[in-house]
Amino acid sequence: MARYRGPSCRLCRRESEKLFLKGARCLTPKCALERREYPPGIHGRDARFRRRRESDYSRQLREKQKARRIYGVLERQFRRYLTLAQRWPGRTGTNLLVALESRMDNVVYRLGFADSRAQARQLVTHGHFDLNGRRTNIPSALVRPGDTLSVRKESRRKPYFQTAGQELDERRVPRWLSLDVAGLSGQVLQLPEREDIDVSLKEQLIVGYYSR
Repeated sequence: MARYRGPSCRLCRRESEKLFLKGARCLTPKCALERREYPPGIHGRDARFRRRRESDYSRQLREKQKARRIYGVLERQFRRYLTLAQRWPGRTGTNLLVALESRMDNVVYRLGFADSRAQARQLVTHGHFDLNGRRTNIPSALVRPGDTLSVRKESRRKPYFQTAGQELDERRVPRWLSLDVAGLSGQVLQLPEREDIDVSLKEQLIVGYYSR
């Protein structure tokens, strides 16, 4: 399964913004963006490169790359989500974010079973979750309203989920999801709307990038 295996903090530094790719670590002084605010690479500290005028294409590219890195998808897969979003009624940019939010690994993250989307992806890949009562190990599986996601009975005995279950009460769950703390499960009440998606993305720039 193809995925980015390089340093996560480098991606945040490239976008000059916290993407919260490492969960709680991003809120501590250990965050690389707190210690090195300049972009990575040989010219990262050179002020001349940071003062360059940004073109429309550059802004569109950076927004597209930021979306890919937040949700942990590669280019070919991202293009498939865009094609799917174009087929749905409504605004393409909003549909794209809804499709990304509907990924199973993102739902696991939103429900609070993982501190980051990367960790959620690993938990799903290792087969710790059931989707509608069936074991599912595909992080990119898209959920629908009415779907139920739960920790498998065999996995509930593991120390990780026992600890996670004690911390779920402190997690805030989006309104389009419901969480059953005692049952270590959650349900999709509806598809998210744009105001439910708390990522700092300008989706119209992403659509503009692929419309060139």
